Amino acid sequence: MSLDDLDGDVTDAYADLGDELAVSLDRETRNELALLECALGPDDPDELVRRAVHMLFQTAVDTGNLDFHLRSSYDVTYDEYLSGMTFEEMTGANQYPPRDDERRYQF
Repeated sequence: MSLDDLDGDVTDAYADLGDELAVSLDRETRNELALLECALGPDDPDELVRRAVHMLFQTAVDTGNLDFHLRSSYDVTYDEYLSGMTFEEMTGANQYPPRDDERRYQF
């Protein structure tokens, strides 16, 4: 897969999500969400879920976990996704023909 594949998949997933997402909660998650709601006091429990997604995303970026999964699935990193070009495209490494090392020193 490639950067274009990732971009297309993100666009499709974004469109599929819409503005609201119904999430089923297990007992442990409901208990933790209730405790966080009491402790942090947001106006709406949805705000806690939004914060959780932001925190999970930031943690995945900071630890390199996101890059690991993107590299495994799409052969790109988050930085490459943000810039819209692969590392090879940024450095110009893909604009030269491959070297023929066997004939390199022959005259």
